Amino acid sequence: MGNFIMAFKEPMLALSNAPHRGGLTEARGFFFLKVPKNYSGDYKKDCLVFEQEHGLENFVGFMTAAEISKVLSIAKSGEVTAYVTAGITNPAIAGEVPPPWKPGTINIALLINDGLTVGAMVNAIMTATEAKTYTLLKLGYNATGTTSDGIGIFAFEGNKEWAGTATKLGINIGKAVRQALEESLRKWERTRA
Repeated sequence: MGNFIMAFKEPMLALSNAPHRGGLTEARGFFFLKVPKNYSGDYKKDCLVFEQEHGLENFVGFMTAAEISKVLSIAKSGEVTAYVTAGITNPAIAGEVPPPWKPGTINIALLINDGLTVGAMVNAIMTATEAKTYTLLKLGYNATGTTSDGIGIFAFEGNKEWAGTATKLGINIGKAVRQALEESLRKWERTRA
């Protein structure tokens, strides 16, 4: 079905809004799970079954209706690697009532090979989200995201306190997200042609 699994060499601290093991936790990896376009299943059960069937333990799980094998894009900048799957059939603008729901999600998983505080991980989510929104606007989408976007930051617990746009880490987050998202959106557009 074209799922994607990334196992870490050692456990990392994870901060995400993922449907499976979201929040602040320790993770041994993450996965992107492909679901049908009209999915209305029990996501908690389905993610758990997927984890068990693949012998995974303590993985963070994201879901998407996009064809993962066709849209997954990976970009590296410095200590940051961005894994992105994009589909934007349900674009939304923060602060406005969204259009009727359709499947379409942008998932961003960021691996940061550095030691961060939890505050810096929150800062990394801000920076990645700004990069996502900039990329959408730059490519002509009148949207700040979709109504079901997922984001996860994976880093080691450490002392680095900042990951904003003025920091070297933040610049690398922005570069990696922008490159991977633009590539993923272009791939997704080709799947619709």
